[in-house]
Amino acid sequence: MSGTERDPAGADSAPADGPEAQQPPLVIRDRRKIRKDDPIEPSDPADAPEQPVAASNGTDAATAGETEEESVVVGEVIEPSEVPEAALDAEPSPGPLGAELTALREELDERVRDLQRVTAEYANYRKRVERDRVLVSEQATGGVLVALLPVLDDLDRAREHGDLVGPFGSVAEQLLGSLTKFGLTPFGEKGDPFDPTVHEAVAHLTSADVAEPTCVDILRKGYLLGERLLRPALVAVADPE
Repeated sequence: MSGTERDPAGADSAPADGPEAQQPPLVIRDRRKIRKDDPIEPSDPADAPEQPVAASNGTDAATAGETEEESVVVGEVIEPSEVPEAALDAEPSPGPLGAELTALREELDERVRDLQRVTAEYANYRKRVERDRVLVSEQATGGVLVALLPVLDDLDRAREHGDLVGPFGSVAEQLLGSLTKFGLTPFGEKGDPFDPTVHEAVAHLTSADVAEPTCVDILRKGYLLGERLLRPALVAVADPE
């Protein structure tokens, strides 16, 4: 073998001077790592500085290969021409915190509506209880007063005959005043217009002195408890001729 001949194995190990030996420089646009859930922010590729990287040996080649892979991924994300317009205009979807906040707001609104409904029901309950309490009290008072009405009728007849004099008359007046404090009101006087809702006619006659049905005689007084009728008055009615 002459000195001018080369070993074939040595030819593979020696560096070549041809175009195939020169590798194009790698451009690293951004060394940031992009996660899948990060929002897409398009940027101008011209703003990122271009840094040439040459892979000359084994260590540099490995680093260059890793950098190339990373730069390719980043380039695919940040290139405005490769990003769809719909993805740029779309709003980011709410994450787990947004869904949880929406659920909490809905639950709060439901609890507020429940509170308002319970408050209204309680207010109606209080009104109903108060109305029933007043009604029960009036019924109890009315029952006692109705039992005392015959006594008041005897006092009226004694007054008409002039028997309510002295201490007996004073006691009668005190009794009538005490019953009046409970809301007892007597009604029925001669000359009152006849009202069938509060008067009970036991006699009818005609008279030229009246222009409408009129009570001309009171046989028994009537009594009211507030606006409630305890007993109608017994009257004689005169009708116009």
